[in-house]
Amino acid sequence: MADALAALRPADARHPAPRRQGRPKGLNVLGTLAHHPELARAYHVFNGHVLFSTTLSERHRELAVLRVAALRRAEYEWRQHAVLAGDAGISEEELAAVAEGPDATRWEASDAALLRAVDELVAGAALSEDTWEALACSLTTEQAMDLVFTVGAYDLLAMVFGAFDIELDDDLATLPPSPFAAGA
Repeated sequence: MADALAALRPADARHPAPRRQGRPKGLNVLGTLAHHPELARAYHVFNGHVLFSTTLSERHRELAVLRVAALRRAEYEWRQHAVLAGDAGISEEELAAVAEGPDATRWEASDAALLRAVDELVAGAALSEDTWEALACSLTTEQAMDLVFTVGAYDLLAMVFGAFDIELDDDLATLPPSPFAAGA
């Protein structure tokens, strides 16, 4: 697992590693992945790019991840990335609007296009011509590709959380619930 965890941080990182002290550690998901270290390493190489070497801004990456979590009702993923979203400058009001979706009134056109792309990818694994055109106004080809792969990576991770019924870690359970959580 040490090799698997090391694979998460690529040598060509564009984005800084999040600070660790006082942050959720994701021990339950790591414990699940520890049952298959070779698979964990392979996924971490890929996810390392998505997290640290993506051409997307940290803000765009976190908006995409949080929208996947909202659509898949992945509480673990939401709480973990709500912390990272704060680091990326995403406000509490924006967090609530992510759960509402691309039609929430607060979004600028570029954010709405990104969220709409997430919705389309999760629903049908494709993007409409209108969404491609809207994305082209604010994203390069590399950024659009990174967006598609980010959505895929976190849709897969949401599936992992659900399929293996991974419980919230104690440090995640103390964080505010998502807007879609039971009782929220």
